[in-house]
Amino acid sequence: MAGFSFTATAATCDGTDLATLARAEGTPLYVYSRTLIERRYRALDTALAGHPHRIHYALKANSTRGLLEVLHAAGAGVDANSGGEIAVARCAGFEPHDIVFTGVGKSRAELEAAVAADLHAINAESAGELDRIDRIARARGERARVAVRINPDIDAASHPGISTGGRAHKFGVPIDDARRVCREAAARRGLRLVGVHAHVGSQMTTLDPVRRAASTVAAFAGELRDDGIALEHLDLGGGLGISYDGAPALDVGEYARTLLAAAAPTGLRLLVEPGRWIVGPTAVLLTTVVDVKPQGGGDRHFVVVDAGMSELLRPALYDAYHRIAPVAPRSGPQATCDVVGPLCETTDVVGLERRMVLPEVGDVLAVLDAGAYGSAMASNYNRHPLPAEALVGGGGWRLVRRRQTVDDLLACEPAAGGGDVVPAARLA
Repeated sequence: MAGFSFTATAATCDGTDLATLARAEGTPLYVYSRTLIERRYRALDTALAGHPHRIHYALKANSTRGLLEVLHAAGAGVDANSGGEIAVARCAGFEPHDIVFTGVGKSRAELEAAVAADLHAINAESAGELDRIDRIARARGERARVAVRINPDIDAASHPGISTGGRAHKFGVPIDDARRVCREAAARRGLRLVGVHAHVGSQMTTLDPVRRAASTVAAFAGELRDDGIALEHLDLGGGLGISYDGAPALDVGEYARTLLAAAAPTGLRLLVEPGRWIVGPTAVLLTTVVDVKPQGGGDRHFVVVDAGMSELLRPALYDAYHRIAPVAPRSGPQATCDVVGPLCETTDVVGLERRMVLPEVGDVLAVLDAGAYGSAMASNYNRHPLPAEALVGGGGWRLVRRRQTVDDLLACEPAAGGGDVVPAARLA
């Protein structure tokens, strides 16, 4: 069976027993289904097949190299948000023409490297950034491929922390200024304006913001055509949501048809930048129960596990919901459980008020739909080493990230008495 299965007797990923995997590799442990990654990529690619297009997977969702190698083999391009993400993509086999470079605060060094690499497009966030790219490119005697990111002032109807297309958000050029900025960019000797780009937010679960953003950007591309500016592509970003609670999700076919309805009349190639939708449902985070304690009277308990906000930040950061399932189910009456992490923070929560048979110390729980913004946001808070990550496929698994050690954490920290002191005069 492809993907994850939880029954009364066992929990598996692509037929591999999760309890066996947890015993072999320890916890916390991210477990990915290679089959699901490939199937979800192909489903979106097929849904867009009626129009020239390219899927640029958004690395910010999860940039583990082993997953990128799977997507590279499937035919994806990538959307990078930093020089580090570009470097990881290149290590995974992606060529410069496979990469679009997004990001609201690209450094001078990142822009110089991006221009030198001749990426498919640098998605510029402002007139100032276009000026910096132009100067870098002209100094090299080149023309950099750029697209202008537009802020269409559209509410994504999702959590405020992941909405990016409103007037008050830091992303892109305001739609009222965008035509002038694009005309000026097209006239610069160091720039080649190849597209327009918009991304209004993540975890969209209704079609209305998708339709409004796509229509706005397509209409804007038509205005540029009227100005004599010939574009190559229309980049409509990502943001397609998934179901975290098991309820029906927005159909990928409906999503694709909505984008194509806007893009087809322009005659431009369509670029999309999904992240969460491709990898979100393809992973679980396995975590071991380390303590169980009652909360006063009644049947409510704290279930303390070895994974928390340093492994999966979304519940603490966004009050996000993830389903939690036992890997080896127990029988008995259910209790109300607050599943919490081990860190010294009250916000270190995995899931509150979950009804389940009360786990025991040593039990392994699976946090579902953890493939996006899980390992990518992990930290070393409280000096927790980063968790291991396993990719299941071909009847077994392989680690795509070994478990970090404390020695790894200290490798960048020389003893205070062992390093060279930089004279203050050199810093003046």
